[in-house]
Amino acid sequence: MTELTYPITERSRGRRSHNRVSHAHSAVHEVLDAAPICHVGYVIDGESYVTPTIHWRVGNRVYWHGSAASRFLRKAAGQRVCLTVSLFDGYVMARSAFNHSANYRSAMVFGRATVLENTNDIEAALKAMMDDLFPNRWDSLRPMTAQELKATAVLYLDIEEATAKVRSGPPADHNDASYPVWAGVLPVKTHLGAAETETEHLPLPEELLALQTSGQLR
Repeated sequence: MTELTYPITERSRGRRSHNRVSHAHSAVHEVLDAAPICHVGYVIDGESYVTPTIHWRVGNRVYWHGSAASRFLRKAAGQRVCLTVSLFDGYVMARSAFNHSANYRSAMVFGRATVLENTNDIEAALKAMMDDLFPNRWDSLRPMTAQELKATAVLYLDIEEATAKVRSGPPADHNDASYPVWAGVLPVKTHLGAAETETEHLPLPEELLALQTSGQLR
């Protein structure tokens, strides 16, 4: 079966290191789903802004949220936006300064920001976010109040174009292999640590314990 890919345009095509670039849905989604934080870039009143926030993906749609009082979110509605994520996996130490690099995974997606208006849709989207990050947590929580829902803005974009770029492996300095200096990779790992409880009388839920044990962020 042919793999689905996003359109390749002048805006989204890779211009260097083509072997690291992919427009495949699976490659883009894999990076989006691995990263807990995204950065959303857009232009408001002629000025450019980039804001960090938690994101989550449902199919070809990427969501993010914030305060309904935020002027950034209000003015972003209907704007074309660029949403990016990146994960840093290690320092690549070569035998020359020129060949030093980094191992990383990144994705850049383009679309138009849309604000959810219906409170039922907002609540459903927030539930999807919570259960994506922390399996089965939503139903154990105190229900959101009408005022809390009113105070929360949820935006999304349907991915129109997207690029994933990944570098992995050792330094590409084989011509310098005989030079007498250490070369290799210094891996960088981001993982969950031990839980710091606020409820001594309640045990850590099994789902959170499993997440903590895995060390994975998502």
